[in-house]
Amino acid sequence: MEYNLDQFGMSKEELFAPVDHNDLESEKITAPRYSYWHSVFRVFFKKKINIFILALLGVIVLLAYLYPLFVDYDRYMNVLDASTKHLTPAKAIERFGFSIHWIMGTGGAGQSTWDSIWYGSRISISLAFVCALINMTIGVLFGAIWGFSKKVDVVMIEIYNIVANVPYLLVISVMVMIFSASFWTLVFAMTVTGWLAIAYFMRTQVLIIRDREYNLASKCLGTSSFKIAMKNILPFLTSIIMTVVATEIPSYISYEVFLSYIGMGMSDASLGRLIFEAESAMLTPGWQFEFWCPVAVASIITVVLYVAGQNLGDASDPRTHM
Repeated sequence: MEYNLDQFGMSKEELFAPVDHNDLESEKITAPRYSYWHSVFRVFFKKKINIFILALLGVIVLLAYLYPLFVDYDRYMNVLDASTKHLTPAKAIERFGFSIHWIMGTGGAGQSTWDSIWYGSRISISLAFVCALINMTIGVLFGAIWGFSKKVDVVMIEIYNIVANVPYLLVISVMVMIFSASFWTLVFAMTVTGWLAIAYFMRTQVLIIRDREYNLASKCLGTSSFKIAMKNILPFLTSIIMTVVATEIPSYISYEVFLSYIGMGMSDASLGRLIFEAESAMLTPGWQFEFWCPVAVASIITVVLYVAGQNLGDASDPRTHM
């Protein structure tokens, strides 16, 4: 069947129009712009469990850092009143009246277990984040250079072989015994050699991708080893770094709790110190809340930090952004 263009009110000039050739326009990419961190958070929040974990982590951090600011907490406020010591939640509410302060009972000095836990959580979480920040910064940067420079590798591999054979907990314990057990003493003890294991792990990862074509091309063009390590290698290892962070932060809380439990921790009311002081209440009928409440909170904090970090590390892998 033939159609007449006139019956549609169209002419040949309107059907076909000349298009100018433009080299700049032909080079444009019509694909949507890619944002790495936008894709990371899109993948991360795609899983509903991550939203719950992040919300729980936010509640824990708010309680640890904001709650103590609005509470006038005195650890020894009721120390002279024997009737306030080692109370269960029900007996504490009966003794003092219903209040959030007494929903976990009281401790050996008549103090609020609820208040003590969040004061202690602030110290333990702060210790973990400070240690992780120091160890990860030194370990990642030095590990990148270590893996890329063969001269540095010869020296550092011998140092690592010596230091790595000394148990990490033994190093921390010796440092605590030499200096007074305080917040910054523990920070120093956990970071003086703690970064070395991270640096060695990063060195191994760098060796895997060090001699790839784009790195060899950069080296042939005169790019310094430091710039290649910082610009070409570390961004490629973002997901691995996030995974390491996920394991490091909870581990420092565990170390602090363990050292305090064996009597070598801080004198401050950290989570470990609370568990140490409540050890005698673990097997005493009616006193178990005093021990198990800080244990439960310390466990929840470490698990939440680990799961959130692991899932963020998985989301940081570009292969999950498809």
